[in-house]
Amino acid sequence: MRELPWPAKAYLVTIVAVAAALIVRGLVDPGRLGEHEWPTLLVLALLFLVCESVPTLLNVEQAAMSVSFSAALAAVVLVGDVGAALVGATAVLSVRPGLALHKRLFNGAQFALCGYAAGWVFESLGGQQDVPSVGRFTDLLVPFMGAAAVFVPLNAVLFTIMLSLAGQLRLEEVPMRSVAQFLVSYLGYATFGLLIAGLWATVQSISAVLVLLPLFVARWAFGQYLAQQRSYDATIAALCQAVETKDYYTRGHCTRVSSASTMIAQEIGMGPERMRAIGYAGMLHDVGKLGVPTKVLQKDGRLTEEEYAAIQLHPMRGLEIVRGIDFLDEAFAGIMHHHERQDGKGYPMGLAGSEIPEFARIIAVADAFDSMTSDRAYRKAKSMEEALAELRKGSGTQFDPVMVTAFVKAVDRRGWDPPGKMPAPAADQEVETVAKDHDDPTAPIEVVSER
Repeated sequence: MRELPWPAKAYLVTIVAVAAALIVRGLVDPGRLGEHEWPTLLVLALLFLVCESVPTLLNVEQAAMSVSFSAALAAVVLVGDVGAALVGATAVLSVRPGLALHKRLFNGAQFALCGYAAGWVFESLGGQQDVPSVGRFTDLLVPFMGAAAVFVPLNAVLFTIMLSLAGQLRLEEVPMRSVAQFLVSYLGYATFGLLIAGLWATVQSISAVLVLLPLFVARWAFGQYLAQQRSYDATIAALCQAVETKDYYTRGHCTRVSSASTMIAQEIGMGPERMRAIGYAGMLHDVGKLGVPTKVLQKDGRLTEEEYAAIQLHPMRGLEIVRGIDFLDEAFAGIMHHHERQDGKGYPMGLAGSEIPEFARIIAVADAFDSMTSDRAYRKAKSMEEALAELRKGSGTQFDPVMVTAFVKAVDRRGWDPPGKMPAPAADQEVETVAKDHDDPTAPIEVVSER
């Protein structure tokens, strides 16, 4: 707990204290949880604990999710709000390896709060705490849906606030449309809780065992989605590393262009799927350099017309390299056309204005900005103010004015971490230097005619 910032510590203590107070208050009230309900509670708590102990890891650092909430929602119906809170509190006992005490306490407390709140809503909507009979099962639908509609978003909100206070997540970077889709799918899995409660009327505690299989299938589905995303990221990272080994002084450029492109996309209101694609496009925008001779990329001096033509072909080479990666989607257009200009003087196709794909117009701004704010062999990095001034200067001729304005707003609102000084290469590392960077709008490549 020592590594937590003080706001996160205060939040944790508050959540634990409120959850403990609600549970104690319910336990001292003899009318809230009868002796005959404890066996049911113990079975649900065991089901909850089994699911909570084998969660699916998320892309957020040190964060995970499970389908254990289905057992807590079943407890809302079978043993009421206090029982649901007790079931959720068993998250403290999770056998998940390496889980710190403060994380166990937070998980147990926030699940307890969610269970208690869901139970209160269930009763407020006319739901009755008991094993449902077949005849009145339909009466449970509306109260249960209300309970799930409170449990799931409250769980997400409490969890997100903790990640934000702990410095693991920036709220302004959360794609709200993606969150909404996630909550809808999560609500779908909540119906397992209704299934447990319904089966309890006929097979009682065996219902928990029967539901374990579909619950773990759901967990497997979550895991497969994450594994797919990680394989995508690994593919992109490998290609980027291959590109950046061709030029020592552009290390990290792909990652920063991806980040800047995503900032612009978010500023103009792009949806989560397209934002993911623009991130990929930013990472791979220069993958075509793999098809350009290293001696051309690292030539110290003017380029011949033939050499300059090889440079101009790198977007098309990039498209040829990644064409078979189907998950890139719209990213292909960004890779192919990121060196087009608004005035039609760019390459490789000479497109102008609205003819240039949106992804390419975004990457053009991000690419130029990072090039200007990075150290190069032939010059020191420009300041952010100088680079933004150059973008404004090229707005309408080289760059799309809408994208320039969006990027300036994004930088003003969120800031930008320019790359640090590039460390000197090792003594045994052979590094040639480039006379000019083809991404730098302030230092155009010089071409000498061969005629």
